Amino acid sequence: MSSSQSDLIYPLDARPPFMEATFAAIQHVLASFVGIITPTLIIGGVLGLGEHIPYLISMALMVSGVGTFIQARRPLGVGAGMICVQGTSFAFLGSILAAGFIAKGKGGGPDEILSLIFGVCLLGAFIEIFLSQVMHKLKRVITPLVTGIVITIIGVSLIKVGMTDLAGGFKAEDFGSLQNLGLGLFVLTLIIILNRSKNQFLRLTSIVVGLAAGFVVAGLMGKLNFSHLSSLPMVSIPVPFKYGFSFDFSAFLPIALIYVITTIETTGDITANCLISKQPIEGNTYLQRIKGGVLGDGVNSALAAVFNTFPNTTFSQNNGVIQLTGIASRYVGMYIAGLLVLLGFFPIIGGVLQQIPKPVLGGATLVMFGTVAAAGVKILAGEDLDRRKMLIMAVSFGVGLGVSMVPDLLAATPKLVQNVFGSPITTGGLTAIILSLILPDESVSEKTVETIEKGETAGV
Repeated sequence: MSSSQSDLIYPLDARPPFMEATFAAIQHVLASFVGIITPTLIIGGVLGLGEHIPYLISMALMVSGVGTFIQARRPLGVGAGMICVQGTSFAFLGSILAAGFIAKGKGGGPDEILSLIFGVCLLGAFIEIFLSQVMHKLKRVITPLVTGIVITIIGVSLIKVGMTDLAGGFKAEDFGSLQNLGLGLFVLTLIIILNRSKNQFLRLTSIVVGLAAGFVVAGLMGKLNFSHLSSLPMVSIPVPFKYGFSFDFSAFLPIALIYVITTIETTGDITANCLISKQPIEGNTYLQRIKGGVLGDGVNSALAAVFNTFPNTTFSQNNGVIQLTGIASRYVGMYIAGLLVLLGFFPIIGGVLQQIPKPVLGGATLVMFGTVAAAGVKILAGEDLDRRKMLIMAVSFGVGLGVSMVPDLLAATPKLVQNVFGSPITTGGLTAIILSLILPDESVSEKTVETIEKGETAGV
């Protein structure tokens, strides 16, 4: 067995024992939990949804669980057949808030705001569903070069999130304090040590042990507060279209555009998953997996709108968990799904996990986000990087990461432009696609000339 194959303890179709699968699933949940609930917290806070927020969080967790099951189980060809943890997409934040303000501007309360948001999100999901059916016609777009660029930008842009959490979290009063940095580095160091262990059990539990140890240390430092748990409901019951259904074209357009972008993002995430899981990243099998995964994203986003939560996408950080634990088995996805549904059904469990301090999460996610970026670099390293490809990479990274480094760059542009191009993933991905389509591939032209010359010689 080659070293690259031995990196996986349990490959894609293996069935890990119950304990190993459970530990792996817990680590995936811990890696994605904050990402799933944070967009809901932001949207609820900005739009003044108040008392509705706990219910919206429960629905976000439940739908994420159902969506993760669909991606892993792949019923009727819907899903990638891999560990593709589904969660609320950050890419839609600006567009959703814009839709909420449209409803609010018309005098609408929380019910009207959510009715409009879920209405436009439901219809927008069918755009991604449609795109999934024509993926085979997009071979000039879905190339290792484009997906490698997108994956690298995803990882690099997420590293900022991990480092911000390690320092204490956005706008934290003690941001960058020695306590926060020490706690985050403690978790990071412990995960690295456990992951390099020759003991397989220590490796596959490295993240959950690191987070648990950080949680305990944070408690000793007085950073935990469980006083809010008494206000949480005992159970949350999903009710389809609880807030109704409405539509507004001006709210729909930016959300529709973001669905196009998340199709590209999901393609990149699934490609990284294929690479880590030792699956092909070219050919018909790969395209079918991408098609099923993007279709799964669209179906799951439609389910999200029906059951009162925001659009779903495939999370990048869970690829890092696969890399660190060595468990790529899609059956673990079903364990993850069960845990997420349980968290949504019993809000108090999620309330406890919500108390994991930001530095603890940052210490764990920093290495996972870095792993995503490394997967993108690995794809690009396998390419024959000629002058054309180097130019595409340079411009895509420059434009994409430039937007991230200078967030006020688009401040004077219309809101629609800010919503679409404010994301480094969106801007860098679109740049890579456009340049790949308009810049002539000289290597292909040279091969064509050689083929013609050989044919003429053979004719002579």
